Amino acid sequence: MIEGLATDNQVTLGLVMILLAPLAIAGVALVNTGLGRSRSAAQALLGNAVLIAVAVIVFALVGASFSGALGGGHVALNVAGKSWNLLGLGPVALSGFGKSEVPAQLRLLLEIFAVAFAVIIPWGSGADRLRLAAGCAAAAVMAALIFPLAAYWIWSDGWLATLGKNFGLGTGFLDPGGAATIHALGGITALVTVWIVGPRRGKFPREGLSTAMPGHNAVYVVFGSFLALVGWMAWNVAGAVTWMGTGYVLIQTALNTLLSASGALAATVALTSVRFGKPDASLCSNGWLAGLVASSASAALVGPLGALFIGIVAGAITPLVVELLELALAIDDPSGAITSHAAGALWGLFAAGIFAPGHNQLLAQVVGIAALLGVFLPLVYLLFAILNKIVPFRVDPDGERMGMDLHELGGGAYPEFVIHRDESYR
Repeated sequence: MIEGLATDNQVTLGLVMILLAPLAIAGVALVNTGLGRSRSAAQALLGNAVLIAVAVIVFALVGASFSGALGGGHVALNVAGKSWNLLGLGPVALSGFGKSEVPAQLRLLLEIFAVAFAVIIPWGSGADRLRLAAGCAAAAVMAALIFPLAAYWIWSDGWLATLGKNFGLGTGFLDPGGAATIHALGGITALVTVWIVGPRRGKFPREGLSTAMPGHNAVYVVFGSFLALVGWMAWNVAGAVTWMGTGYVLIQTALNTLLSASGALAATVALTSVRFGKPDASLCSNGWLAGLVASSASAALVGPLGALFIGIVAGAITPLVVELLELALAIDDPSGAITSHAAGALWGLFAAGIFAPGHNQLLAQVVGIAALLGVFLPLVYLLFAILNKIVPFRVDPDGERMGMDLHELGGGAYPEFVIHRDESYR
């Protein structure tokens, strides 16, 4: 955290933007639903809401104590005369919320929305086979420990945020829009979730081959992407105000968000048109989201041309990473979250170090990326592997065959239509 909220006008603007930010969550929820199968659509959309509710409650009761948003003490290691702050120790169950200053309350509100966003990212990757109970358990673990730890390190007084003060690396690890705390963390969690639940039945019938399983509703996907743009511009502006206090670049932050998304979409449309002869709706939407994710790291830090370049690269790598994951690594990610959120975030964080002013800022960003991959990836895998033993992640074969709607909700999203079985089940 650099300067934080400073004036009444910034407080008001920050609150308005934070209240608009959940439109990004709603957009991604629609994308998650549209890219899944029709027989699991109701479970997918309801699951987004349920996971958000679980995450908000658990974070309020437990996780907020460790994130540092309301201040308090911390757990630290003193090495070579430097303090490495590892974990916040704030009020329990928001007991100090009413007595906190308004900027601290706004920081906490933004963190609550952030954890709600992070938990729905892996839900989309586990579509059509991830049980709702398991999704709720995973969301609870993320909200209680994983997200608060990342938020403290990056957005509060943790060791990543103080890299500038302690080691002269720029102004510390920068993540004003949540590219690391929300999207990289959510994308890493999505990767771990897919590793644990495995691919959908019939996705990889023979080694080296992949069966196309297109999403059931392209309209949901494209409309969700449009809706996400509105929330993302608000989110990036809110992050700039809340974590950086950079009031003079707020208009440019909104512009950069749009430029990054537009550049990404143009690049994905062009690349898929060349490779496949026609643009692909789901890949283009994932490219659009990848541009938005990349902007979360850089929109408040770079100029318009830099934002456009960052978006173009994010959109260009989207179909390439999707193919790498599916064809080379046999990773079944229906929502494309690993690509758009994890890969887009890591690129955006790296690019922010290239374009942002400040001595050694790129090195600070690289250290932060290394922490995400070297600490949080194994931590999430360990916790989820243990959790899978307690609450099995994957639905049983009969449940997957009939669809998650009938199996877990007792009714389908589209009861007036006959939904045929996949060839892979015959």
